[in-house]
Amino acid sequence: MTAIDIAAAEKVFPNGVRALDRVTVVVREREFATIVGPSGCGKSTLLRMAAGLTAPSTGCVRLWPDTSVSASRRRLAFVFQSATLMAWADVERNVRLPLDLGHADMTDAAHASERVGRTLALVGLTDFRRAYPRELSGGMQMRASIARALVTEPSLLLMDEPFGALDEITRARLDRELSDLWAREALTILFVTHSIYEAVFLSTRVFVMSPRPGRIIGEVAIDEPHPRTDAFRVSAAFAEHCAGLSAMLASAMEDEIEGAGP
Repeated sequence: MTAIDIAAAEKVFPNGVRALDRVTVVVREREFATIVGPSGCGKSTLLRMAAGLTAPSTGCVRLWPDTSVSASRRRLAFVFQSATLMAWADVERNVRLPLDLGHADMTDAAHASERVGRTLALVGLTDFRRAYPRELSGGMQMRASIARALVTEPSLLLMDEPFGALDEITRARLDRELSDLWAREALTILFVTHSIYEAVFLSTRVFVMSPRPGRIIGEVAIDEPHPRTDAFRVSAAFAEHCAGLSAMLASAMEDEIEGAGP
């Protein structure tokens, strides 16, 4: 079944900037799909469009277009580039926020606490539920942000470069944890990153975008088992996929330079 169906979507902002040019993307349920492309190509705009935070100027964006998908599976969550945690609240209250804003039945406090506890366990923060954001490392803050997204038990997770500001060691560790989480929780994930290496490590399929106005210039299937380990990073298959994506992006950049002319 299809989770996201974006058909010939264009985005032109009021100032005249054309961000996206007839983008078509189909993401299937339980797929880990990633969008890569140069800075300013419209990756984040496309993700926000999928979330309903930005409307296309033309074209169509539909979530779960198959009407047979049950309402219980039609839930999405968004993880932004920064953790954006409430500094005055501990981890538990930060993670519980979507339940409070969604007017969950707080008469069943035990159920709400159980859901928060389970989510904290998923991201390895059980022992830090009473900690405040200032007491956490950057990687732990991002785990809390992911937990806040997962506490509503979404089936679709949209992630906008969540690990981009982290050091490489922390980023690699969180990539492994996210790969494992996706496999265990049967999530559908649409992920945005600048990193070809991260895209290959995480994804079942990678969409490649051109420089602005962003277009989909190709896609690559990463047919390797999940969850993935560091052994995959040094495999011949990993190197081959990275080289292919790098060549595709380099070709797109060359075409832009040639099209610009003298």
